[in-house]
Amino acid sequence: MPNTFLEKIEYKIEETAMGTWMWYGYENGTSFHEFKSHIGLLGLPLIHYTYGKNPETGRRVVAKGVIAVGRIAYGIIAIGQVSIGLLAIGQFAIGFLFGLGQLSIGLAAIGQAAIGVYFGLGQLATGQVAIGQLAFGKYVLAQLGFGENVFSMMRRDEPAFEFFKSFPVVKNFFH
Repeated sequence: MPNTFLEKIEYKIEETAMGTWMWYGYENGTSFHEFKSHIGLLGLPLIHYTYGKNPETGRRVVAKGVIAVGRIAYGIIAIGQVSIGLLAIGQFAIGFLFGLGQLSIGLAAIGQAAIGVYFGLGQLATGQVAIGQLAFGKYVLAQLGFGENVFSMMRRDEPAFEFFKSFPVVKNFFH
């Protein structure tokens, strides 16, 4: 990627009814894109989307919006490799209400490693209700589970059985 830090950057800018698109194409074929909606809420744009490295700084722009989409995203709804928001989706997702990702954290979390306060679903899961291969919680459904009420290969507590048999998704597994 050429050094553009000392050059005046000529962005392609397109104003639409929804917002402003900025685009810059590098000589090597890579590009930088950014969209910010005109409408906002709480000082944030309704939608903020980023892609690629900013030619002025050489860094990725953090997407910050009510709906934020980018490599790194902060918003009420955040989607990105690293995402933080009320609802977060990404490889590393911290969702204060819900997180979905390879490593997810939230009140409810679904992922390969799901660290949920109330609900966790994943290969490794935690939460008051935890479902996974390895799970820790109050009500646990797991291959290997630890907690107060566990239904696993090693342990079959009656309260866990009664709790999980009412779940429509897992109901068929208890016959």
